[in-house]
Amino acid sequence: MERLEKLLRERHPLLELRVNEPMAKHTTFRIGGPAALMVLPKSVDEVKMVLKDARELEIQPFFLGNGSNLLVADQGYPGLVVKLTGEFENIFATPVSPSDGIAHLLAGGSVLLSRLSRQAQERGLTGLEFAQGIPGSVGGAVTMNAGAYGGEMSQVLLQVAALGPDGRETLFSGENCDLSYRHSRFSNGDWLITQAVFGLSPGDPEEIASRMQDFARRRQAKQPLEYPSAGSIFKRPPGHFAAALIDQCGLKGLTVGGAQVSEKHAGFVVNRGGATCTDVLELVRQVRETVLRRTGVELEMEVRVLK
Repeated sequence: MERLEKLLRERHPLLELRVNEPMAKHTTFRIGGPAALMVLPKSVDEVKMVLKDARELEIQPFFLGNGSNLLVADQGYPGLVVKLTGEFENIFATPVSPSDGIAHLLAGGSVLLSRLSRQAQERGLTGLEFAQGIPGSVGGAVTMNAGAYGGEMSQVLLQVAALGPDGRETLFSGENCDLSYRHSRFSNGDWLITQAVFGLSPGDPEEIASRMQDFARRRQAKQPLEYPSAGSIFKRPPGHFAAALIDQCGLKGLTVGGAQVSEKHAGFVVNRGGATCTDVLELVRQVRETVLRRTGVELEMEVRVLK
């Protein structure tokens, strides 16, 4: 990483670089050692420059959103992390089209879903209420086809702009993003989503706010929002619910170090304080082993591990 750092500093002196940046500051788990090099580009041009220089040294970047579905190794990450800022935090809206009754909401890849859903509500646009409590960014949400309470990205996504491994920007229609349960064509991590366009219908702002408040109350009642976590730790196994299987096996409250299977929601592993990546992975191993032995169902981690 030293060669890349030197190259970037020489060629792009205004680019924001951070060396040995603690990844615990950039994940909702609040876990993880330092990234060798983090770059925070503020424009598409800056991103293209970073990717070009990284390719020149045959370095594959890791694209970081809000870190809401990420567990970083205790020893950190020895590579390059790219996190979008600046213009990628912008939101724009178009008027409702008289032809189809739809308004377009354009959001940069690093916009938080909570902010995006509030903006939609304030503009009297419905369709993103489900996203109000999802802690991810637009880029991460599209990558995972994030969803909750019967809604998901695939229902409102119209278009995505993304930079490919060669640094060229490509536009994809929502239909061409291959969205399925917690998956998209971007899931392999080779693409960096810079912007997404959502199609929303006009609605009453007060009614939209009421639905969002209802979802927020339901989350507060059922999810352990008082502790750092990465949301649901396991994917939904076919024909089952991971949380129900874990609860059935009596694993609520199971603890390894500072990591615990939430006593409120068995699908969550929470950081009760000072949890390490090693703690979480050992706890996950014990849960998977027990559930498989007692139910015959094999759980698969939904959270990505970066090491």
